[in-house]
Amino acid sequence: MVTDILIQVGLGLITVFMFLIMHGIPQKVLTKFRFRNRPQFQAKRHFVIGAQLLARARSAPSRSASNSLSKEALAEAEKAIALDPKDAAAHILKALALDLQGFKTSALDSLDVALSPLAIKSLSDQEHGDALFKRAELKMAMSRRGQVDSALADLTQAVELVEDRGKVFRLLGECYEEKKMKDEAVKAYEDALAAEPTLVAAREALDRLRS
Repeated sequence: MVTDILIQVGLGLITVFMFLIMHGIPQKVLTKFRFRNRPQFQAKRHFVIGAQLLARARSAPSRSASNSLSKEALAEAEKAIALDPKDAAAHILKALALDLQGFKTSALDSLDVALSPLAIKSLSDQEHGDALFKRAELKMAMSRRGQVDSALADLTQAVELVEDRGKVFRLLGECYEEKKMKDEAVKAYEDALAAEPTLVAAREALDRLRS
């Protein structure tokens, strides 16, 4: 009895499967899936190419070569964004390429987009923390009024997300120094050295503040 039922079920499945094949349904579904996701695949391709160009730009032997490669990386990042604007990684790549060319305000704008509700969900915790750190670093480099408090907010959040916390605590120390908060700066530099004992910048800053 049970065997007969299993045979009937098996024959039914074979019949359904043959019907789907005859009508090309599996191929149609797969083709639809591929076309539906093609923009994302193309966006990732442009992102990878851009990331490779950026890495070459950073190690380029001359400033002109670096600028040329970083412009190519920027172009690839913009292509990726056009195809998939919700992918934060492409916006971060654009920010890094712009920063390498010296366009810090535009780089900051791109990081703001990467960290916006539109895109932030595509980031892992580590990527999120790294983006926050980079944004804080840019804010500090621009030395604009009111940016230190904003950088502090980014770094306070970043330190909970990244694994390499030494660099975050070091920049936190710089923020506190900028605000004339010596005790907080000393604590931040101590935390930086606890996380990364070979961090020379934190050691030198700590020695300076304690002297």
